Amino acid sequence: MKELDPLLHSQLRLAVMSILMNVEEADFVFLREKTQSTAGNLSVQPDKLSTAGYIDVQKGFVGKKTRTTCHVTEKGRAAFEQYVQDIKALLNL
Repeated sequence: MKELDPLLHSQLRLAVMSILMNVEEADFVFLREKTQSTAGNLSVQPDKLSTAGYIDVQKGFVGKKTRTTCHVTEKGRAAFEQYVQDIKALLNL
């Protein structure tokens, strides 16, 4: 049996990736609202996904407020698609 990607197998990281697979980019507030997560729980997830090369994170300012945006990389898209295929194989779909 093939092991599932442990980085994507986390519920919150999988939710973040699922959202990012369907949009061009998303900011932190949008991700927090869509995942119904707390800012504290969500804050470490983009860093982990970015370190793996699955997403690109850009931090900047809008006026005096910070704005963090994320988008999926090609490596992240491939990893997510492989993860979905691995789940389907486990479920015999």
